[in-house]
Amino acid sequence: MIDPLIALLVAGLLAGITALLFWPERGLVIRWRRSRQISERVLAEDALKHIHEHEMKGQPATLESVAGTLHISRDQAAQLLERAEENGLVSMDAGMLHLTPDGRNAALHIIRAHRLWERYLADQTGYDEAQWHGQADRIEHSLQPADADALAASLGNPTHDPHGDPIPDATGQFVAHGGQPLTAIALDHPAQIVHIEDEPETIYAQLVALGLYPGMTVRLIEATPKRVRFWANGDEHVLAPILATNISVVPLPQTVAVAVEDDSETLADLKLGERGEVKAILPRCRGAERRRFMDLGILPGTVIAAEMISAGGDPTAYRIREALIALRSEQARMIQITRHTETAA
Repeated sequence: MIDPLIALLVAGLLAGITALLFWPERGLVIRWRRSRQISERVLAEDALKHIHEHEMKGQPATLESVAGTLHISRDQAAQLLERAEENGLVSMDAGMLHLTPDGRNAALHIIRAHRLWERYLADQTGYDEAQWHGQADRIEHSLQPADADALAASLGNPTHDPHGDPIPDATGQFVAHGGQPLTAIALDHPAQIVHIEDEPETIYAQLVALGLYPGMTVRLIEATPKRVRFWANGDEHVLAPILATNISVVPLPQTVAVAVEDDSETLADLKLGERGEVKAILPRCRGAERRRFMDLGILPGTVIAAEMISAGGDPTAYRIREALIALRSEQARMIQITRHTETAA
């Protein structure tokens, strides 16, 4: 005969396990199913983005390209695309994938959410530039259309993300950056960067390390199959052609030729005892850093003097509106100045 106490304990244990597994909203099985559904939805939305990107390039996506981009097996990709086709989002013709109108609208919403979030991270937060894309990849799938609209309004309805990619509006319309590869422009002719491709990350990191950003003025010096030389940010840069094609530019009128050299002077160029007048904070200075500079009084017209340098050579102390402020060299290089000929008292 079973001991009633043991039977009660066993029954309680079974009830507890059942509750742990199947409790509404919080049970492990329910949470596992919800997590699986979210993962499948994320993969489906990423597949739509991939197909849209290929269509924009005139290169229709395939089953193999979807599987490779999403890092899933060919069978998983086939099942994913079959469901998308059943839902009226994708069609297939001779092995090539195409978005239906509904599929294109869904893809444009995800792209809009991603690029708006990157714009938010660049303008409103202190996240490092290298983190923008990954952060946006995670948040884009949770932003509903109403959330994206509210975010766009709070940012002033920007038309491009911080890399220069166009941000679709609520109706799916967007303004293309209109650029061409840096290697395609005429030699010794000024141009402006309008887009820097942020994928793959390794190439993007190299371009960021050079201090390049949309809005910067550049001049192509040499373009051969082996190397590309160009002038930007007061310095000469050399890139492999495959890297240079990730930079899109638009030609500028020849009358701005002198501006390439004029724009190169920054606060970091001042020697001790020298003064300069702020022309602008460079566009690549964003978010919390930009707001801090403005709070310190670093505004167009402000005269700044270099007064003291640390024993290690960095940072340098600058006198800004009667206050002594220490700035690292990379910070000082983001403040464009016009040098004063007279030295500080």
